[in-house]
Amino acid sequence: MGNVDSKLNFRKAVIQLTTKTQPVEATDHAFWDQFWADTATTVQDVFALVPAAEIRAVREESPSNLATLCYKAVEKLVQGADSGCPSEKERQIVLNCIRLLTRILPYIFEDADWRGFFWSTVPGAGRAGQDEGDDDDDGARPLAESLLLAVSDLLFCPDFTVQSHKRTGSDTAEDIQSIDSCEYIWEAGVGFAQSPPLNYTHDLNRTELLKLLLTCFSEAMYLPPSADNILNPWVTFFCATDNRHALPLFTSLLNVVCAYDAVGYGIPYNHLMFSDYREVLVEHAVQVLIVTLEHEAGPAAAQHSLDHSASAMEDLEPVGPDNLFVNYLSRIHREEDFSFILKGLARLMTNPLIQTYLPNSAKKIRFHQELLVLFWKLCDFNKKFLFFVLKSSDVLDVLVPILFYLNDARADQSRVGLVHIGVFILLLLSGERNFGVRLNKPYSVRVPMDIPVFTGTHADLLIVIFHKIITSGHQRLQPLFDCLLTIVVNVSPYLKSLSMVAANKLLHLLEAFSTNWFLFSASQNHHLVFFLLEVFNNLIQYQFDGNCNLVYAIIRKRNIFHQLANLSSDPATIHKALQMKKRKKTTTAIISRINSQETISMEGSRPAIPAEPGTLKASLVAIPAIDKLTEKAQVSEDGTMVCLQHMTIDQNVHSPQHTPSPQHTPSPQSLAADTSGIAGASDTESNSGRDNEEAFQPESELARSRLSSVSSSAVYWNPTPDWVLSWKSKLPLQTIMRLLQVLVPQVEKICIDKGLTDESEILKFLQHGTLVGLLPVPHPILIRKYQANAGTAMWFRTYMWGVIYLRNVDPPIWYDTDVRLFEIQRI
Repeated sequence: MGNVDSKLNFRKAVIQLTTKTQPVEATDHAFWDQFWADTATTVQDVFALVPAAEIRAVREESPSNLATLCYKAVEKLVQGADSGCPSEKERQIVLNCIRLLTRILPYIFEDADWRGFFWSTVPGAGRAGQDEGDDDDDGARPLAESLLLAVSDLLFCPDFTVQSHKRTGSDTAEDIQSIDSCEYIWEAGVGFAQSPPLNYTHDLNRTELLKLLLTCFSEAMYLPPSADNILNPWVTFFCATDNRHALPLFTSLLNVVCAYDAVGYGIPYNHLMFSDYREVLVEHAVQVLIVTLEHEAGPAAAQHSLDHSASAMEDLEPVGPDNLFVNYLSRIHREEDFSFILKGLARLMTNPLIQTYLPNSAKKIRFHQELLVLFWKLCDFNKKFLFFVLKSSDVLDVLVPILFYLNDARADQSRVGLVHIGVFILLLLSGERNFGVRLNKPYSVRVPMDIPVFTGTHADLLIVIFHKIITSGHQRLQPLFDCLLTIVVNVSPYLKSLSMVAANKLLHLLEAFSTNWFLFSASQNHHLVFFLLEVFNNLIQYQFDGNCNLVYAIIRKRNIFHQLANLSSDPATIHKALQMKKRKKTTTAIISRINSQETISMEGSRPAIPAEPGTLKASLVAIPAIDKLTEKAQVSEDGTMVCLQHMTIDQNVHSPQHTPSPQHTPSPQSLAADTSGIAGASDTESNSGRDNEEAFQPESELARSRLSSVSSSAVYWNPTPDWVLSWKSKLPLQTIMRLLQVLVPQVEKICIDKGLTDESEILKFLQHGTLVGLLPVPHPILIRKYQANAGTAMWFRTYMWGVIYLRNVDPPIWYDTDVRLFEIQRI
């Protein structure tokens, strides 16, 4: 009954606030205390009892009352942080204020006139630690700073969010302002050895504070996408030296995420019997982490070290970025820390793949998208971590779940962002030689996926799944075709033995991409053919001995290469191909219809399914073209990479087996950069290219077609014979044609002489064959390494906040507010 009265009183207070036309004085404690002192409302109650329309009404009609409400709520949090919340009543007041601010802040952010309110100073509110008798308002803190410092203090408040270290029987409470929060880190792991006992009340309180932090940081959602890397002022202050808890907070968040085990301690159905408060905390911890790891260049103000001397930090020279979270992350270096992080993330990423004989007996986590963003940021900001990941087969524990997500999400329009982040991670990894080498490990884990059954390596798994995405993925994944094939090109020089299934998939893609209608239907479609030819050349020149399956597949499909060499470029052929294109529905539809020798899928797998009608999704900005995403590097004989920033456009893509004569060198304008561009346009999309400002429009506003810079202003693409000849003459076919010239007569002869019809005998012959001295001089290995750029930074910001918006539904913090970073669309 008391709880009902409490809600009623709270609702009455809200109604009073919305109906008062005169400003209520800040000193009217009886009025303001109704919102937090005598209520026991949950966060769900607050969202139900404070409707959006009423918050907006107060904002428009009684702005001074809304300002006072925010100020008073922050004041209560500051008082709670100063006192350490020793009583139950004080804790309840703090929780009520947290919930109220979580509800109100989005409506402050959605109004441009209010956005600066929290960064203004309130008369009479001195800086923390200032003498009470000092009335000089010049030292006043902006409300935002007071709020963030109070939240930080409360996250290390004994008996509220952390275990008290006070001795039993001691009457004196711990002074929250003098405790060393490095001794109160939430979980063992990086920088901390002790694992405090689980306490579900502490976890719940931490979660509420992290929800409020996320809400503070979400001002970014209310600004439109921009090419400029505008730093979030809330994040900038929270991760600066003013926050004395920055280091223990960073390590607490990281350790809580990486130490989490969702399996339920090995007991089947355990998650159905007990609420797992730790999971909700972990989910919010990873969201706060990925938002705070916001990069900007500049001198650091950091004086902390991340070595295991938590209470006695080493004094280091300031290095790295000002953002202390990025600074700490970039400076983790101990192998045991890397191992803890990698094993923890791999365990969580693998969780959705767990198959048991008892349906639903193992708990499945839902925050794998946030984990992928965190893994990306770890690899991007800490190169030592990236090299650690790649130095052993542990990288495959991350690869398999990523490939599972890609395959599972390929037909689902609402999960296009998930596929993008997975592909970006693989692009980043593929720029390192060790990744290609690791892929040669046999694939024995049988995770049920709707892909053909094969016996082979992790490289085979990657190729088979990429083939699935290209041939049966949602058409909005077509801009990723270049990225997918770039990854295959990057690893191809190191793949020792492709299975017959994977070899056939690569040949099928070449067959599909080299049809006249596809080559002529958009100005950059031929780039996909160049990528695939580069893959075959790398495998033949550098890994011929173990790749008899691929060589056999090339011999069997030799007509594709002959057709490419003899490609007609006369106007009649081009016209006929374009007429055929008009009859096709979509690129992927026709590609998938070309016989790909599909075999039976793995047992226990389920097909990739489209999104349910009504599913919500957040729009994404367009990704940069592949030449903006990557920089070229040539692998020298000793294995080191040399950056090739000043290569000509032709050299970027085509191996040096064919160099155009000086008098016939095409101009950069006549050649679209063969690594630039985005993949296959469907007939429903307009043929407009994109320049820099277009790249920051949501995909819904941006036509996604494969068009070169030449035709960026054209409405329709009109291929000409000269255009076809400009790239046909540079097709790197020499190595493959030489291989066919040498091996086809030998294979035909052995088949006739021995009456062979058995594939295995031909493979045996090819396995022991050699082309030493018969092929052109091996071309240098060219790797396209991911490079950071404004386009992907903007894409990540949009994607990350879209995920956080859609994942926070209880309560729905941002639902129905005027977000501008992305659009929420219903499928």
